[in-house]
Order: sequence, then C-alpha cells, then structure tokens
Amino acid sequence: MLLRRAITKLVALPHRAGAAANIRNGLRTTVIAPPQAVAAAAAFTTTASRCLKQMPPRPKPPPEDEIEEYFLKGSGPGGQKINKTNSAVQLRHKPTGLVVKCQATRSRDQNRKIARELLAQKLDDRINGETSRSAIVGDVKKKRADSAAKKARRKYRKLEEEKAQQNDTAATGNEANEKQEDSATEGSTQPATVAAELHKGP
Repeated sequence: MLLRRAITKLVALPHRAGAAANIRNGLRTTVIAPPQAVAAAAAFTTTASRCLKQMPPRPKPPPEDEIEEYFLKGSGPGGQKINKTNSAVQLRHKPTGLVVKCQATRSRDQNRKIARELLAQKLDDRINGETSRSAIVGDVKKKRADSAAKKARRKYRKLEEEKAQQNDTAATGNEANEKQEDSATEGSTQPATVAAELHKGP
C-alpha cells in the first residue's frame, strides 16, 4: 500500500525548470538540478541569443490605403527578364512622401514583399529615431565589433609580452654563456703565462 502511494506521488511529480526527467518502466523519475548548476549554465548563454531577446519586433508595413504602388522595368544585371518585365516595385507612402524601390529578385511578388519591409523600416527610422529597430541593431553590431577588436588587441598584447619575455630569457642565457666562456678563457691563459715566466728564469 505504501509502495503504491509512493509510485503515485512519483508519477504525479510535475516537471519543473532545471529538472531532468527520465522515464523508465512507465515511471517518471525527476532529478532536480541545484540552483548553482542552473546559474552556471545560464552564464554560458551566448551573447547572440541575449541580444536577440533585447531586439524590438520588426516594424509592420503601413496600411495598403496609405501606399501608392508602381511597377517598373528593372535595370542592371539579371538577364533579359529583368530588363523586359515590370518586376521592379516602387512604393510611395502618401502621408510622409517616403519612396522605396526594390529590384532584389526576378519575382514581382517577392519584390513587393521586400519593398513593404523596406518602407516599414524607413518609417520606423523616421518616427522612432534612436529607438528604432535598425538603430538598436546597429548599436548591437558596433558593440560586438568593439568587443572583438578589444579581444584581438588583448590577444596580440599577450603574444608580444610572451615574445619579449622569451627574448629576455634568451639574452640572459647568452650573457651567462659569455661569462662562462670568459672565465674558461682566463683560466686557460693563466697557466700558460706562469709557465712562460718560469721558462725565462731569473
């Protein structure tokens, strides 16, 4: 009876955050990780995922009744289809007068979609300024570039310090070898000088 109650409680145990569940023989066994382990795992979260969480949502295009749409012939590379068909899309926002043009693909439908995204981005920049999505994305990219440059400078500074330390060690070793050679030379010339003086006699 006690075993049946224990099994019932074990099966009914809910799965919580930081817990690892394992099912064996139809029973759920839950191992709860300590808070220290959960915090340590959170510390290894990539910077990219953290930045994505801070990003504002993408701006939505304005209503269709505020847009004037034109289809134009494309130009530039892309083959004869670009130059002979009206696949390029130009949008004009009536209230603000903003104009965007898209010729990213050969498909008119895809260009229409991309053109509306560009128009929404321009409106977001104009209305929100520094708090717009593109401004925040640019700030995040700048911080990443600065961090990477700082890390690179720190890396090369460390390499230069290690190289200088190796050069100092090599120079110290050369000085010690030179001193030993000088001592050996002095020791070998002294007996020869004494022998020469004895040979001369009084």
